[in-house]
Amino acid sequence: MCGIAGIIGENTKNKKALVKEMTDCIAHRGPDDDGFYDDEKVGLGMRRLSIIDLKSGKQPIESKDGSSLIFFNGEIYNYKELRRDLTNNGFKFKTNTDTEVILRLYENEGEKMLTKLRGMFAFCVYDKKQNSLFIARDYFGIKPLYYFVQDGKIAAFASEIKSILLHPEYEREANDEAVFNYLSFQYNPMKETIFKNIYKLDPGSFLKINLRDGRFNEERYWSFEFVQDEKMDEKKSGQELLLRLEDSVRHHMVSDVPVGSFLSGGIDSSIIAGLMKKVSDSNDKKNSTFTVGFKGLSEGGEAKETSDNLQTNHMEITVSPEEYFKALPKIVWHFDEPVADPSAVGLYFLAKGARKKVKVVLSGEGADELFGGYNIYLEPLSFSRQWMKFIPKFLINAFLKPIVGLKFDFKGKNYLKRYFSKLEDWYIGNASIFKKSEIEKLWKGDRYEKFDLTNYYKKVADLSDSTKMQFIDINTWLIGDILTKADKMTMANSLELRVPFLDVKIAEFASKLPDRLKFRKRITKYLLRESVKGIVPESTRNRKKLGFPIPLRRWLTKERNDIYNRIISNPYIRKNMDAGEIEKLIKDHIDGKKDNSRKIYLLLILAIWHEIFFESKNLT
Repeated sequence: MCGIAGIIGENTKNKKALVKEMTDCIAHRGPDDDGFYDDEKVGLGMRRLSIIDLKSGKQPIESKDGSSLIFFNGEIYNYKELRRDLTNNGFKFKTNTDTEVILRLYENEGEKMLTKLRGMFAFCVYDKKQNSLFIARDYFGIKPLYYFVQDGKIAAFASEIKSILLHPEYEREANDEAVFNYLSFQYNPMKETIFKNIYKLDPGSFLKINLRDGRFNEERYWSFEFVQDEKMDEKKSGQELLLRLEDSVRHHMVSDVPVGSFLSGGIDSSIIAGLMKKVSDSNDKKNSTFTVGFKGLSEGGEAKETSDNLQTNHMEITVSPEEYFKALPKIVWHFDEPVADPSAVGLYFLAKGARKKVKVVLSGEGADELFGGYNIYLEPLSFSRQWMKFIPKFLINAFLKPIVGLKFDFKGKNYLKRYFSKLEDWYIGNASIFKKSEIEKLWKGDRYEKFDLTNYYKKVADLSDSTKMQFIDINTWLIGDILTKADKMTMANSLELRVPFLDVKIAEFASKLPDRLKFRKRITKYLLRESVKGIVPESTRNRKKLGFPIPLRRWLTKERNDIYNRIISNPYIRKNMDAGEIEKLIKDHIDGKKDNSRKIYLLLILAIWHEIFFESKNLT
């Protein structure tokens, strides 16, 4: 596990010193070691967090004839099998690393090798024979990769944006369109980042950069698709799923350093912890588990119950409101782009505590998206939705539709709005902070269209609304929020997080599940729950999705004038947003008229982001 960075172009001077500065900037991703390479065309570097082959894994690793080399960030969980196959075909190895396996595969198969990898990765191969760079990102985008485009050419790339900001040719400019979308999504869903001319390499994609002229092309080598099999047998499918989960967890536990797991009060992390115990080579050695809670609101009881059942060495980290708000600048700095997910702060403290005991943790991200775990997925299948079909049309047109347009709120109003609207018109993913009408009042800068999800909806046009929601979340929310915070908050503490549910073999299975094996009555993740009977406590297995509650509403009181003033006085916010609208939503929240805590938090994160990256305030 590492952070990588690179500079491209013969005109960039002092590449060696610059790439050293770029990697030092992300030393938290790899405090154990570094490595560099430079010539007249490129400057490449990395920071290493040593997990596998601690002694001989130094990068870059070169081919036997020196014609190619690799810098790698991530873990390949099936590298031993791949290495065995390559050895049988005559390849020889200098190290025991997964990094060298990737390079040998590339030498043997080129870009076709990508679909053989099981793992999380972002790597760069410098191919001197072809005079090119080959840069790839894993299937779901677990590991990040950004690149800077200047005059149609890639001038730099890195694991974090902050490294690219150090490039002497980069002129820092906020991307207003990305901010505009951030208001709705709570993260930037666009390919271009919130910094103009810096882009994300898409998940399941690779870049080929021609070093002769600097031109490049980006291609997709894998994407998730639903291929539902209505003939799937429940019992056999449950047995197969359990075997695949066990296999994934076993592969994800491969490490030369201690491995633990996050353990909340929910089913997903409990499944991972339970399977770790089941597949462990040494059943007498207790697994280390970690959970986080907040003063006055904690998941500790549920997590402790599961921990006691699994007999783990358990640690609970408790965060006070003072610690929470004090940590925000550091957290925003680590994110690079504003992400207004309040649970990210808890994850930061959770990783900080876990790092004192272990260097690697397994976690349950991805299960909700692949197996249908969010409660909103049940709405199209609900009794009330079916019951609505029997209401006469004249009553709907004369009474129900008109009351939806009334200005005052009432219980069930949002449900009716959704019912009378096409899914494509309102579902943008698991978080929707400011509505379109609210943004029209708030935003006074240039107008932009909301990020277009039409192409995603077209790909699942013939599937159920519940499955459409899953597909939108897999392609937006999972990448832009869930995996981003998982990577950034753990790497901020030099902790490697692994996600067994997002193994490509698990995803392949999940893509075939029909709705009847995901949703049953009011139960989410039905088959997943059934497949792990005996692995986790029954009370945990049957627990409803609770989310990750943060007491923001309780914390954002009238005494928090420092927060409110920070938002209202921010120059970027004042330039692009209506201060009167912001003051009103703050007042309504303080007076108890509305719970605007998520909106206030979103604006606070934006203000801190601008202070750090544009006002040169050293807040970290």
